[in-house]
Amino acid sequence: MKKVFVVMPAYNAEKTLEKTYRDIPPGSVTEVILGDDCSKDRTVEVAKKLGIKVLVTPRNLGYGGNQKMLYRAALKEGADVIVMLHPDWQYDAAKIPEMIIPIIAGEKDVMMGSRVLGGSVDTLAGGMPVWKYISNVFLTLCENLTFRLGLSEYHTGFRAYSRKVLETIPFEKNSNDFVFDTEVLAEVARHRFRVGEVAVPCRYFPEASSVNFARSTVYGLQTLMVCFRYMLKLI
Repeated sequence: MKKVFVVMPAYNAEKTLEKTYRDIPPGSVTEVILGDDCSKDRTVEVAKKLGIKVLVTPRNLGYGGNQKMLYRAALKEGADVIVMLHPDWQYDAAKIPEMIIPIIAGEKDVMMGSRVLGGSVDTLAGGMPVWKYISNVFLTLCENLTFRLGLSEYHTGFRAYSRKVLETIPFEKNSNDFVFDTEVLAEVARHRFRVGEVAVPCRYFPEASSVNFARSTVYGLQTLMVCFRYMLKLI
């Protein structure tokens, strides 16, 4: 029986954590671990009340730093498949079985929950801002030309990795910022791991975590820099 761990990098997720957790199909995962990055709300209290294992960062480490902590913990506890899920209820956790089956079957090494795979109408109907959709499509085009993974989206907060992937790629060297996810996929491409996708409905609403336009611009430039470094074989 494979051990499937769900890890949730959290920051001020008090209002959405329970809904996200309740959507995880019963019996589909072995354990859920939440990494709290010095939240200023009741995230830790809510998580403990739900019976979720909680790890608290010693200081605010950032999105990437939080994930590093969670992956170390999941690997140490013997996880065979690690699902990274944002606890902001933006992604449908009911899709977890579809995400992990190809990995357990040995058909894929990484699975991505794509908000774009269903088409632009479904994505925009889910509430994704038009400017964010356009930037997502542009960056994904650049990344496909670079990494050649043939994905519909590289920027999802819902993804699953086999144990072998996280034991192979040097994720500890990656940024502690949001571009951590892009660096991981660059490393996945460099090591020629097999990547698949599942269409996942997206939800955008006031309580869902969102990066503003200015911060998204910085993230976009960082993503393009990852592509440049990959072409120079620095990743």
